[in-house]
Amino acid sequence: MNYYQFNHDLLSESHLPQIKDLLTQSSFENHKLLLGFSKGRGITWFLKTDALFGMNSVKRHYYRGGLFGKLVKDHYFFTAYEKTRAVQEFNLLQKMYQWQLPVPRPIAVKIDKKCCIYTADILIEKLENTQDLSQFLQKNTLNSQQYFQLGQLIKKLHQHQVHHSDLNIHNILFDEENNKFWLIDFDKCFIQTGNDWKSSNVERLLRSFNKEIERLNIQFQEADWQSFLEGYQS
Repeated sequence: MNYYQFNHDLLSESHLPQIKDLLTQSSFENHKLLLGFSKGRGITWFLKTDALFGMNSVKRHYYRGGLFGKLVKDHYFFTAYEKTRAVQEFNLLQKMYQWQLPVPRPIAVKIDKKCCIYTADILIEKLENTQDLSQFLQKNTLNSQQYFQLGQLIKKLHQHQVHHSDLNIHNILFDEENNKFWLIDFDKCFIQTGNDWKSSNVERLLRSFNKEIERLNIQFQEADWQSFLEGYQS
C-alpha cells in the first residue's frame, strides 16, 4: 500500500501523476530527466523537472546505516505515517522553510507499507549553482565575513531548536554567485528543547572541518573558525 504526501504550496492536482511516477521509479539510469547522481549508501538522483513543476528536483531512497544496515538495507518498522523518516523530514523542511531558514523545499514523499514494514522515498527541491563546502574549499577559500555569516546561520538554526544530527561540511552548500549558504539532509533531524546539546552540535561541525583538512586538503584555518564563532555568538 502506497501513501503519498505532497507539498500543496508547490503542486496542484495536475502534478500528482508525474510525482507518483517519479517516486515509484527506483532507477533513473539513461532516463530523459536525469541530470546526474551521487553515490552514498544509495544513489541520489538529480532530475530535470523544471518543466513539470517549476524546479529541478532530488530524489532519494531511505537506507539504513551502520552494522544493522548491512543486514536490513532499507526496511523500517511501521507504527504511523507521521513517524516515518520520510514524513518527519518532509514536515521539518516545511517548518524550516516557513521560518525562512535556507533549506530546500520538500516536494513529496512516498511510503510503501506492507504489513508492519515500510520503505520510503522523498523528492525535494534541487538547489542550483551550489557546491558543498567540502568541494568548494578544496579550490577556494571563504573570507572572515563569510565564516561570520555561516556562524550566524547555525545560530539561527539553533534558535529555532533544530538539531541537525549530521551537521558537517558536506551538508552545507554554498552559492558563490549570491554569497549564500544552504543547509541540506535533514533525515533523522528533529526539534530539540533546551540548550545543552547545542555546543556539541557546533563541535561536530568543527570536527568535520578538521577531518577534511587531512582527507581532502581543504583550505581552513583556526582564524576561520574564530570568525565562525564570532558570528555564532553575535
